[in-house]
Amino acid sequence: MVRIRDEQAFDAFGCSPLKADPPTPDRVNPDITFIREGAREVPVTMPDGKVVSFWNFTDGRDDASKTMWPSKPIRVRQGQVVHSTIDAKKGSHTIHHHGMNSSTYNDGVGHVSFEVSEKYTYQFQPHSAGTYFYHCHKNTVLHFEMGMYGFLIVDPPEGPGRLYQGGPAYDVEALWAFDDVDPRWHEMNHDAGMCGDDEGLDRFEPKYFLISGVPSHKTRTDPRVRITAKVGQRILIRCLNASYSIVSMRIMGLESTCFGADGRGLNDPERPWMQPIPWHADDAYELATAQRRDLILQPTVPGAYKVIVEFRDWITGKIQNNGAGICETIINVKA
Repeated sequence: MVRIRDEQAFDAFGCSPLKADPPTPDRVNPDITFIREGAREVPVTMPDGKVVSFWNFTDGRDDASKTMWPSKPIRVRQGQVVHSTIDAKKGSHTIHHHGMNSSTYNDGVGHVSFEVSEKYTYQFQPHSAGTYFYHCHKNTVLHFEMGMYGFLIVDPPEGPGRLYQGGPAYDVEALWAFDDVDPRWHEMNHDAGMCGDDEGLDRFEPKYFLISGVPSHKTRTDPRVRITAKVGQRILIRCLNASYSIVSMRIMGLESTCFGADGRGLNDPERPWMQPIPWHADDAYELATAQRRDLILQPTVPGAYKVIVEFRDWITGKIQNNGAGICETIINVKA
């Protein structure tokens, strides 16, 4: 069978996608607005002392966001009209609000719509409370690895404190984004591989492993990862697999229940057929790339409970980097 490639279509899809800054179609007054500028470099020191440069989205109204990676979360309420503006300060980028039901203009997938060279305001209205994320969808595989992502949290209409309307309440909340890093990729050009050139993007050999921007040698103690709670409090852990590995996570000594998967509540009144999944202590949760899980724990005994996160190769199932692809942290429960 002879395959004929449409060179013009390939060129528009890869090498020369449309770059535009159109007005937002059917624009209405928003309930909440966000601004994200991209891309700013954020250096992170790895366990061996090597400094790896990441890119982030910066909130133009918050100086602290300039050094945040993953990027500052976007937090909205179910039913709100959201305006999320990208200001592409360096090169062209997009924002894809992963899991939102958006029109093509507002979906941020550059190859089938447009890349933003200056500014564009995405408009959407979330209909399900849960855990999502946003990321650049230009040269997606590279820009995501470079770190252009952040949590997108949709609270129920009444706001934080409950996972979804009619769902479980929580007292303590943690955001865990699991990531792996091949430092070779971080030396590549912004447009590497866009025209079908062999830049080595088919070879991913992660050397470093992180949780929420914290390298593995600090995940046990860094407050961005380590959880502190009291006996009887309900802990919500929002998990995002932002790595290119299969993540296997075990919470040692604590029972937990999965109440949300990929932005949808389990036992949500709108989906009564989807039931929460009890998880025994020490059993492994597995997440593929881009999957999210919302876990609720309610410890009854004080202690320092270990959490083990393993990054496993998709094909072999072995722990990445010859067994070194592991992060550990602690859930510290006080009396």
